[in-house]
Amino acid sequence: MNDRIVVLEVSGIEALHLAGIVGQFRDLVVDAGREEDPAVARLLPDAYPDDEDASREFRRLTGGDMLDRRAEDARTVLDTLAMDGGDLDPASDPDTTITVALGETEARAWMRTLSAVRLVLATRLGIQDDDEHRPGDARFGIYDWIGYRLDGLVTALDRNLDDPSTGR
Repeated sequence: MNDRIVVLEVSGIEALHLAGIVGQFRDLVVDAGREEDPAVARLLPDAYPDDEDASREFRRLTGGDMLDRRAEDARTVLDTLAMDGGDLDPASDPDTTITVALGETEARAWMRTLSAVRLVLATRLGIQDDDEHRPGDARFGIYDWIGYRLDGLVTALDRNLDDPSTGR
């Protein structure tokens, strides 16, 4: 069975910023007090919207595992970038293009991570729905950039999934 490949090209400075953001996200979801953070809470589903006690119990039973999986996805992003955020030198050559080839498993980990990062950013920015997003506001730049990267990844993966030449 052939693993689908998605190839991303990012500049050195973009990779540096992405590694930093994903590293901070990973640290957030592995923090001991993570579940009290409203941004982290937003990552955990409300399984029973009409029953607060049942939802709380569901999050108590499953939240740790879900957040551990998010941390593992973030590690995959950092590994496939071949960076852990600490080994990068922004002064080296920020205009260098870095090519990242992802198999289907890695691409899905990237999508889940970028989506989760956007949820955390949305919480920090006070975005609950699309009406609260202000594209011209500079504070939304990273949120929009992560969305742009996520959209490109989804489009590329969809193209590969729909391509009959992949044999899948």
